[in-house]
Amino acid sequence: MAGVVSNDVWKNWDKTGKSEFIKTCIQLLKDEHKSPVFDKSGKVSSIITNINALIDKGLKGQLKVEAVVSTLQELVTLHPDIPSIILDVLSITDASCIPDSSNEDSKERNNLCFIIKECEKILSDQLLKERLEIDSLQEVGILKNKTFYSKFIKVKTKLYYKQRKFNLFREECEGFAKLQTELNQEFGENTNHENVLDIVQSLIGCFNLDPNRVLDIILESFENKPKDAKLFVPLICAYMKDPKIVSEVLASKFTFLRNSESSVPRSLYILTAQLLQHNIISLDDIYLWLTPEDKVMYKECEKAMKDAKEYVRKLQIISINNKEKEETPEEPENVLEKYNSNQKLGLCEALLLVGDWENAKNLINRLPDHYALSFQPIALALCKLLHYIIEPVYREFCKLGPKIKGKPIPPHDNPLSPKQAKTFLELREHAIPMLITLGASLRFDPVLMYKIIRIAKAALTSYGVDSSKSPCPSGDTLYHDILTILDTTILSSLSYMDCNCCIAEEVWTVLKLYPYQNRYCLYSRWKNETYSLYPDLLRKRGDSEKQIKNIMKRVSKENIKPVGRLIGKLTHCSPGFLFDYILLQIQVYSNLIHPVVDSLKYLTSLSYDVLGFCLVECLANADKKRVKHDSTSISTWLQSLSSFCGAVYKKYIIELTGLLQYVANQLKAQKSLDLLILKEIVQKMAGVEAAEDLTMEQVNAMAGGELLKAEAGYLSQVRNTKKSSLRLKEAMSEHNLAVALCLLMAQQNYCVVYRETQKNHLKLVGKLADQCQDTLVQFGTFLGSSLSVDEYVNKLPTIQSMLLDYHIPNEVAFFLARPMFNHAINIKYDQLRKSDPNYKKLSTNVKNQKYYEAVTEVMEPVHKSIIPLHPAKIWEDISPQFLTTFWSLTMYDLYVPDETYQQVITKTRQQSQATLESSNNNKGKKEQERYVTLGEKLQDEKKKQHEHVEKVMYRLKQEKDTWFLSRSAKSAKNETITRFLQLCLFPRCTFTSIDAVYCAKFVHVIHMLKTPNFSTLLCYDRLFCDVTYSITSCSENEAMRYGRFLYAMLETVMRWHKSKELFEKECANYPGFVTKYRLNNQHADNLDNVGYENYRHVCHKWHYKLAKAMVTCLDSKDYVQIRNSLIILIKIIPFFPVLQKVGQFIEKRIEKVRDEEKNNRQDLFTLSSSYLGLLKQRIISGHMVKESDFHILVEKEKVVKGHDSKSDSGSNKHNGEVKDSNKEKADKKAKVEDLKVVSRTSQGSQGSGDYNTWERSERTYKEEPREKHRREEKRDDFDKERERDKRRERKEEKIAKQEERQYREERYTEISPKEEIRYSSDRQVDRYYEERGGHYYREVRDEREIGLSGGNNGSTSMGRHSQEPETDRDVKRRKMDGSSLKSSKHEERKLQQQLDYMLEKTDKKERSGKVKEKREKLSDEEKELRKERKLGRKRDRTEEALQVDMKRRREEEKAAKMSHQNGEIMEPVHQREKHHRSRDISPYPRERSHDDRIEIRDKHRRSAENKRR
Repeated sequence: MAGVVSNDVWKNWDKTGKSEFIKTCIQLLKDEHKSPVFDKSGKVSSIITNINALIDKGLKGQLKVEAVVSTLQELVTLHPDIPSIILDVLSITDASCIPDSSNEDSKERNNLCFIIKECEKILSDQLLKERLEIDSLQEVGILKNKTFYSKFIKVKTKLYYKQRKFNLFREECEGFAKLQTELNQEFGENTNHENVLDIVQSLIGCFNLDPNRVLDIILESFENKPKDAKLFVPLICAYMKDPKIVSEVLASKFTFLRNSESSVPRSLYILTAQLLQHNIISLDDIYLWLTPEDKVMYKECEKAMKDAKEYVRKLQIISINNKEKEETPEEPENVLEKYNSNQKLGLCEALLLVGDWENAKNLINRLPDHYALSFQPIALALCKLLHYIIEPVYREFCKLGPKIKGKPIPPHDNPLSPKQAKTFLELREHAIPMLITLGASLRFDPVLMYKIIRIAKAALTSYGVDSSKSPCPSGDTLYHDILTILDTTILSSLSYMDCNCCIAEEVWTVLKLYPYQNRYCLYSRWKNETYSLYPDLLRKRGDSEKQIKNIMKRVSKENIKPVGRLIGKLTHCSPGFLFDYILLQIQVYSNLIHPVVDSLKYLTSLSYDVLGFCLVECLANADKKRVKHDSTSISTWLQSLSSFCGAVYKKYIIELTGLLQYVANQLKAQKSLDLLILKEIVQKMAGVEAAEDLTMEQVNAMAGGELLKAEAGYLSQVRNTKKSSLRLKEAMSEHNLAVALCLLMAQQNYCVVYRETQKNHLKLVGKLADQCQDTLVQFGTFLGSSLSVDEYVNKLPTIQSMLLDYHIPNEVAFFLARPMFNHAINIKYDQLRKSDPNYKKLSTNVKNQKYYEAVTEVMEPVHKSIIPLHPAKIWEDISPQFLTTFWSLTMYDLYVPDETYQQVITKTRQQSQATLESSNNNKGKKEQERYVTLGEKLQDEKKKQHEHVEKVMYRLKQEKDTWFLSRSAKSAKNETITRFLQLCLFPRCTFTSIDAVYCAKFVHVIHMLKTPNFSTLLCYDRLFCDVTYSITSCSENEAMRYGRFLYAMLETVMRWHKSKELFEKECANYPGFVTKYRLNNQHADNLDNVGYENYRHVCHKWHYKLAKAMVTCLDSKDYVQIRNSLIILIKIIPFFPVLQKVGQFIEKRIEKVRDEEKNNRQDLFTLSSSYLGLLKQRIISGHMVKESDFHILVEKEKVVKGHDSKSDSGSNKHNGEVKDSNKEKADKKAKVEDLKVVSRTSQGSQGSGDYNTWERSERTYKEEPREKHRREEKRDDFDKERERDKRRERKEEKIAKQEERQYREERYTEISPKEEIRYSSDRQVDRYYEERGGHYYREVRDEREIGLSGGNNGSTSMGRHSQEPETDRDVKRRKMDGSSLKSSKHEERKLQQQLDYMLEKTDKKERSGKVKEKREKLSDEEKELRKERKLGRKRDRTEEALQVDMKRRREEEKAAKMSHQNGEIMEPVHQREKHHRSRDISPYPRERSHDDRIEIRDKHRRSAENKRR
C-alpha cells in the first residue's frame, strides 16, 4: 500500500526515521480541504495505519513515548482532521489495552496513559472528553470530578429513554364509561364496525383518552364477547394497524397475570387465538411473551423420561436385605397446576377450540414431541375438532342401522375452522395429520377411536380389501395412510387402555385385513419403539412386567382359569412384551408349556396374532445358539419353543403363514434346525406323527388301508385334529407353501451333510439329517391325507419335473408322486373298464388285464423320464420299467395284513359287545352302532385290498420277463444285483420303516415270481457278507430302518433255514437259487440248484459274516459305528445271533463297550446295557443253538470225500463247468452231487478236514492242561522263528501290494473267462480302499473269495452317488457261484476259529494268573534247576523248529499241486491270500494254527515273567 512506513524507519528513528515518517505523512496530507482518511481514488489512506503504528511502537517500548508525543504534535499542525484521527486510534487502543496483572500489560497501559495525558496539551479538552472513555479520562486525570459519570447517565436517560406521559388525572372517567358502554352493547346484524370506530374516535377526541388504553378496552370487550368477532376483528384492524402494538398490549396482560401469580383466564387465550386466526397478530410476536421458555419444557421432558427409566430399573432389582428401608414413594405431580401455569399450553388449547389448526400445529411443533398433547384438555380439544371434521364421512359409511341414529355433531361456530371431509380422500387434508399429531392421546376419547377404526375398515372394504389375502388396491387410496394411523395413534393409544378387550377386538377387525408382513411390522414397532416415546407408557410397561412375573410364578395345572384371566387382562392392552417374558419362561422351564397354553384361552384375537409374531421374532433371534455347548444336539430352548408352537397353534386360531414362511426362508438359507418347528406343528395340528420306532404289528397295519392305519398303525390316537388340520392345509395353500416346503426339504437333505454342517459334530449332522428326512415324510404324509387327490395332483409338480428340474432324489420324488400315479391309474382303469359294454360282468382276468393296460399307459412317460438320470450302461443290466415299478409300489400293493385286519375286527366286535352290555341309553347304542359300522368298513377295506393286490401281482407277472436283461454269464447277474442294490434297495430301505419292510418283501416277491436273470441267493449274499460300510454310513434313524430291513431279510432266510419242506417248496426249483447260469437254457436242471444243506451252510456263513461286521464296528471306538451297530443288533435280535458261540462272543464285546462307555458316552452305555439285557434273556430262554443243530458239521462230509476226487477229475478245467454229455450220470447220482456241492464249498482252503482237525485239537487242548504247561516251558525256542516269520511276512506284504494293484488295473481292462466273479464294481470304492491302507485290501480279498458276491458287498452302494463300471461282458456261459460255495466252508471255519480263540483268550488270562501265583511261591533252588533244564533243551527245540518249518513248506507245495490236479488254475489273488490276511485290521488274530498261536503267546508271556523274576 502506498504511503506505508517501512520497518527501517522504526529502526533508525533517532537518525533518519522521524524525518522520513514526517515526510511520508506530509505527502498524504497535501490537500487541507479534503479528508485525509480517503485518497483520490476513494480508497482508505495510509495515514491512519501510520499513526496507529507510531502509537503501537510507543506502547511496546520500541520508541520512547516522548518521541511519539513530539511526532504527534508535529502531525497535528499538518491537517485539521488529524486530532480526530489520533483520538480515534487512542480510543481503539484504549479498548484493546485492558489493565492486567502481568508486567507487560501494565507497562503498555502506563505508556498509553502517558501519551493520553500529554495529548491534553496538543488536543482540545472537549474533543478528548467526547472521544475517550470516562474511566480512561479519570485514570489519566483529565476528569477530576467524580460526579461527572452520574450526570452523564441522567442526561443520557433524559435524552433517550424518558417518555411523555399523559396526565391520567386530566382524563375524564365519563369518556371511558361511555367507551365501555358503546363497545359492550348488544350489536345488531346491521351494526357496522365503521360506525363503532367513529364513536370510539369521537370519545378519544372529546375526553382526551389515551389511545393505548382505548385499544386495551376494545380487546377486553372482544374478550368478553368472543361471538361478536365479525364486529371486533375489523374494528381492531381499522383502529390499530400495527400488529406489534396489539401484541405488546396482549403481552402486558399476560405479564401482569404472571407477576400477580394468578391464573390466566380462558377468555384471554380465546381472544389471543382469534386474533391469531384472523392474522391480526402473528404467533412469533406473541410467542416471545409467553411463559415458560421452551428450554424449561425440554428439560422437564428429559427429566420425566429419565425418572421413568429409573423407575423401571428399580422394579427389576431384587432386594436381598429385607431390613432395608423402603424408599418413600414419589409424590404424584399436580398435572392441573402445571398445565394452568403454562401459558403456551393454554394458548394451544384455545387455538384448537376456535378451530385454528394451522397455528395450533405450528405451536405444537415448537414444543417437545408428544408434550402438548399429553395434557388432557389439549387432547380433548383436538378430538372435538376431529369429531367435527369426520362427521359427514362417518354418518355416510358407518351407519349402524336404519333405525339406530347416532348422536350428531353440531357444526363449528367459527367459519374459519377446517372444512368437514365428505369422502375418504378428503380425510387426508386435515383429519389424518391431526390423528398423527394426536398420537397416543387418542386414549382420552375412546368414542373417537371407535369412529376412526370403523372409518378405516369401511375405507378398506370400499377398496375391495376383505381379507389378508386381498391384494393391495391400486390408485390413490388410504391403504397405507391407515397403516400410519395404526402405528402412530391407535396401537399406542390401546396401550393406555386397561382391560378394554372390546376396543382390542375392534382394532383387530382392521388389522386382519392386512397381510401378516404389514401386521408383524406394526407389532415390532409397537413392542420395541412405542413405549420408549412416552414416559407414562414406560412406567406402565414396568408395572405390567412386574405383574406378569408374579403371575408366571403361580402358573400350574390346578389354577389355569384364574391365572388365565389375569394374563388375559394384562394382554388386552399391551401383549407384546408380556409374551416375550412368557416365552422366556417356557424356554427355560419346558414343563410350563401345557399350563401356559391352557391359560391363554382368555386372549383377544389381536393378542393371539401378536403371540404369533413374538414366536417368530423369538425363533429368529440371531444372538441365541441353536445347538448345545457340546455342539452335538439341538438347544433345549428351540425344542421347547417348537413344542409350544405346535400346542398353541393347534388349540387357538392363529395365522400360520408367518411361521411357515419363516421355516421356508430358513431352508432357503440352508438352515435345517428350524424344521423341528414344522415337525411339531404337523404332528400336533394334523395328528401325523413322525414315528420311527414302530413295532412289527404297527408296520403290518401300515401295509393296510387308511382305516387299518388309523386303528392300529399309529402310536397314539390323536384326536380333535379335523379343524386344526384344515387350518394348516389352508395356510399351506395361501402362498403355495406346501410345494415350496416339500421341495426345499428334499433338497436340504443333501445340504445338511455337504454344506450346512461341515464344521459340526457328526452326531449333530446325523440328527439334522434324520430330522429333515422325518419331517419330509411326515409332511408328505400330511399332504397326501389332507389334500384331495385333484388338489394334490394340481399343486405338486410332475415326477419328471421333480427329477429333472428340481433334482430331487428318486426316493423323495417317487414318495411324493405315488398318490398321483395311483390316481391316474385308477382313472384310466375306470375308463377302460367302462368302455366295455358288459363292464359290470367282467371276469377277474379281464379286469386284471385292463388294470395292466392302464398301468402301462400311465407309467410309460415315467419310464422315459428316468432314462436321462442314469448312464446308458445302467440300462444294460436293469430296465427302466423295473426301476419305476419298484419305486411306484408300496406295501399296500404287495401284501394284505390279514392277521392284523382280523385282530382289529375282533377287537372292534369286543368293544361293541362291551358297550352294549355296559350302557342301555342312546349314547351307548350310538357307540355300539359306530363299532359295528367300523367292523363292516374294515371288512370291505380288506376285500378291496385283496382285489388290488391280485391286480398288482398280475401286473408284476406280466412285467417280470423284461425287468433284467439276459446278457453274458455270471458277470451280468453280478451287475444286475449291483444295480438293484444301488438304485433300489439301499436308497429305499433307509427311507422309512415301512419302506425297509417293503424292500425285503419286494425281494421275496421277485423270487416267488421266478423272475428270470435274478439270483436271490446272490442278492442275499451281497447284503449279508459285509455290512460294515452300510452301518457306518447311516444316521441314527437310518440305522433303525436298516436294522428293520435286515430283520425282514433274516426273517425270510431263517424261515427257509428252519423247514426243509418250505425250502423245497419255495426255493428248490426257483431261478433265484440256481448256481449255474446258462444263456441258452433258461430252465436249469436240478443239479444247478443249491440244496437244502448247502443253503444251511451258506446261512451259517452269513451269520458269521454279520458277527464279524458287528464286532468290527464295536471295536472301532467310533461313536457312529458303535451306536449304529447297537441299534441294528437290537432290531435283529429275534434272528441274530442264534449260534451259541457267536452269542457268547458278541456278549463279551458288548460288555466291553458298556464298561468303556459307562462314564464317557452315556447314550452308548444305555444302548449297550439295553442290548445286553435282551441278549442274556435270549440266551437264558434257550433260543441259541449249537453248530451241529444249525447245519451239518464237516465230519459228516468225509463220506463224500472219495466222490469229490472222481467228480473233480471228470469235470472240465474251466472252473467246474459241466459238459452236456454228463447229464445221465448226474441224474443217477443226484444225492451224491448234492453232497458234492457241499464239499465244493470247502475248496480254496486247506481242505474240509481242517475244520474237524481244529475241533479235535481244541478239545485236546481243553482236556490236557499238563501238555499245555509243557508247551509253555518250551516256548523260548520259537522266538527266533517268530522274528524270521515277521521279516518274511513284511517282505511278502510289499510284493502282495504291488501284485494287488496290478491285479485291480488288469480287471478293468480285460476279463478272461477263467476269472473269478468280481465283487467290487466301483472305481470310487477301489480308490477309497487305496487311501485307507492294507486292511481294506483284506476285505476286498475276502469278498472276492465269496462266489455268491459278484460285486463289492453292496454296502458301499449306500453312498448318495455311485459310478458304474465299464467292463466287457462277452462270455456266453459261466458258472455263477461255484467258487463261492467252495469257499464258504473255509470262511465259516476260519471265522469260527477266530471267535473261539477270542473266547478262550479270557480263560487263558485267568489260568495264567493262577500259574503266576504258583511260580512266585517256588524256592530259589527250584528256579535254578529250572533254568538249567531250560538251557539244556534249547538246542533240541531249535532242531525241532527247523523240522517243523520244513514239513510245513512241503505240505504247502503238495496242496498247490493238488489244486492244479483238481482242474483249478491258481491265480495271483489266491497266492496272495495269506499275505493280505496278515494286514487284516479286524477283531480277529492272524491266520495261524491253534497250537502255534498258543505256543508263541505263552512263550512271550513266559519270557516276560523270567525277566521280571
